[in-house]
Amino acid sequence: MTIAMERESAAAPTAGGTQDVFYSRSSRMPRPMIARAEGIRMWDEDGREYIDASCGPMVSSIGHGNARVIDAMARQARTLDYAYTRVARNRANLALADRLAALAGPGFERVHLASGGSEAIDNAIKLVRQHALATGRPQKQRLIALSPSYHGGTIASLALGAEGGLVPFLDGLAVVADKVPAPVGYRVPAGHGAESYAMDCAAALERKILALGPETVLAFFIEPVGGLSTGAVVPPPSYMREVRRICTRYDVLMVADEVLCGIGRTGELFAARHWPDAMPDIIVLAKALGGGHAPLGAVLAPAAMVDHMAERTGFDFSYSYNAHPIACAAGLAVLAEIEERALVANARARGAEIEHGLRALAGRFPVIGDVRGIGMLWAVELVRDRSSKAMFPDAVQVNERAVRHGLDAGLMLYARPSAGSRLGHWVMLAPPLTVTRAETAEILQRLERALATLGAELAAL
Repeated sequence: MTIAMERESAAAPTAGGTQDVFYSRSSRMPRPMIARAEGIRMWDEDGREYIDASCGPMVSSIGHGNARVIDAMARQARTLDYAYTRVARNRANLALADRLAALAGPGFERVHLASGGSEAIDNAIKLVRQHALATGRPQKQRLIALSPSYHGGTIASLALGAEGGLVPFLDGLAVVADKVPAPVGYRVPAGHGAESYAMDCAAALERKILALGPETVLAFFIEPVGGLSTGAVVPPPSYMREVRRICTRYDVLMVADEVLCGIGRTGELFAARHWPDAMPDIIVLAKALGGGHAPLGAVLAPAAMVDHMAERTGFDFSYSYNAHPIACAAGLAVLAEIEERALVANARARGAEIEHGLRALAGRFPVIGDVRGIGMLWAVELVRDRSSKAMFPDAVQVNERAVRHGLDAGLMLYARPSAGSRLGHWVMLAPPLTVTRAETAEILQRLERALATLGAELAAL
């Protein structure tokens, strides 16, 4: 059917609409019309209050409507609203890059800014490729990523994690990355425990590099803590050390996608610091860096790599809005809030309370098959049968049901299937890093109500 025919067949279409008019009509996911937000709470147009228990897709790291960030953005806008980086410099860009480099430490002295996570991942892909060309290794073209994984919504970032239905979608548009299994710890093959399977996954990376030819492999992209693809999977230290060893041995750059798990979310400012003897070559940040107040992403890279490139080929890719002064001012204010209010330590303390509460709920509700996570990033796996780990059929739409019952209990949740439902269904709990002890208790109470009604509904099917 042509677009013209589609228009003719539509019954009295309305103009405009919110972004979800593009989404699949088969989804039962309710979406309240939010009128305002403050702290961890949001209110819809009917005045109903919700706790934003997942920061949207783990974005609003310091809560909504932070006065310090808003004031910083307003001051910057009144002073300098925009300056294009190809023809001018701006102090906000310099200040944010200096601060991020100082916080990241040696090996991450250069900061390339972007308008969000997908764009930053795109920039990281271009950066590692340009580095290969600048160092006389044009044959290094292959990218390796985990299965499952998610790295963004642009064509290039989609291609990193693409599997299933996305592969034919990308056919002719992009080269899909080579895949190795992710070190999931809940559904592992027979004969394996979580750690032994993780080490088998690491061995699969080495086998893949050797099969492709080390001289052709450019980079290995990894989410240090699983995000929207696996639901807060935390790999064992032995796995991280081994993939670091493998990348070093075969001259493959290790790129840590911390778009979701970075900037304090896991109880460390940079998630990679949980494994100090397995640090990546490049770190990609976004989401929490702008705290939901401004679109912002960053690629952190070694000065030696960037300066060598700049002297030979340059890295001349840019966007109209990269290093935007107002977004940079927001990022600086977000970092100041996180540091001065000790929000990374708060993420560890309140995260421990969330873990304790989730494990208690798992003891009461058999629909919870697994509890996993770290810091302020937690997921509960929803199962039809705990003993067999049996999953719900897609037709049940268990994720949508969980979100709906969450809303009924005054809780905004993020729920998603892993690998197109191949590896199960989970609900994420990742409130702002500012959450208090009392607010953590309230979140768990509301989740308990949601699970009670969800369990009763599922039992009646």
